[in-house]
Amino acid sequence: MTIPVADTAYGHIATTEGVAVETQLADTEEAVRSYFSDIPVMIQIARCESTFRHTLSDGTVLRGKVDSADTGVMQINLRYHGDTAEDLGLNLLDLHDNMAYARDLYEKQGTRPWAASAPCWAPTIAMR
Repeated sequence: MTIPVADTAYGHIATTEGVAVETQLADTEEAVRSYFSDIPVMIQIARCESTFRHTLSDGTVLRGKVDSADTGVMQINLRYHGDTAEDLGLNLLDLHDNMAYARDLYEKQGTRPWAASAPCWAPTIAMR
C-alpha cells in the first residue's frame, strides 16, 4: 500500500509505504499538535515543512529536498543550528528535541526561520 504524501512549499519530498508508516504519521502529527497547541502557527509550519513526518519508512530521519541539512519534523537546519542545539542538550534527530528546539527558535525569532514555507502556512493562520 502506498500512502501519497502531499507536496510542500519545497516540493515533493518522498512517498512512504506501509500501514506502519500511516500509524507513525498519525502519531507524529498528534505529538506536534499536542506540543504546539499553544502556538498554532507552529503546527501549520510542521504541516508545510514535513507533512508531519519526522522519519521515513526505513526509519531514517527526514531530510530536506532543497537542503539535506534541514532535519526532522520542523526541518531544523543542522548546519546553522546543530551546535546550538547540542549546547542546549538537544538532539535534532529526536522528534521531541526537534520540536523543543523549534519552540526555542520561535521564542527568539518568531516564524522567520521558516519564512521560505510561508506561502504554505501563512494563509491558514490569517484565516483563524
